[in-house]
Amino acid sequence: MASAVGAFRAMLPTAAATVLLLLSGCGFHLQGRTPLPPSIRSAYVQATDRQSDFVQSLRKALLRSGAQPAQRREGASAVVNILKDEVTRRVLSVSAVNQPNEYEVTYTVRFSVSAADKELLPPQDIFATRSYSFDERLLLAKEHEEEILRQAMAHDLADIVMRQLSSLPQS
Repeated sequence: MASAVGAFRAMLPTAAATVLLLLSGCGFHLQGRTPLPPSIRSAYVQATDRQSDFVQSLRKALLRSGAQPAQRREGASAVVNILKDEVTRRVLSVSAVNQPNEYEVTYTVRFSVSAADKELLPPQDIFATRSYSFDERLLLAKEHEEEILRQAMAHDLADIVMRQLSSLPQS
């Protein structure tokens, strides 16, 4: 029995190394770490509103991926152009007295990516939609809920953009 335990312990490092090798070979990466091609690692994010939830989420996602976003367009390896960054809200349902009961919030982003006068990604539209119930008596809480939904959608959209960026050719 002791020799079987000893043999198992001797094989454990080899088995662990094999599992890690298989995981890295299948494209597995830790959540939040999207490997980027070299052309994107010092990209400049160009947007009219640099403080929007989406732009901030995208910058954080770039940093988590090991990129160092450029502070100026000059000298950047690529430019991520945020052409549209918009949140809209519409009423989904109303009460018998014509008061809103439910809203739908849509976060829409249009972006493109270019590097050295070459278009790497043509303009693309992505969006996320969420709905929430509304009660006028809980106005402050519902406004806070909408803000949380907007931030979550911005984070989700930034993740989508990061997946698009990571799929660019490794040139």
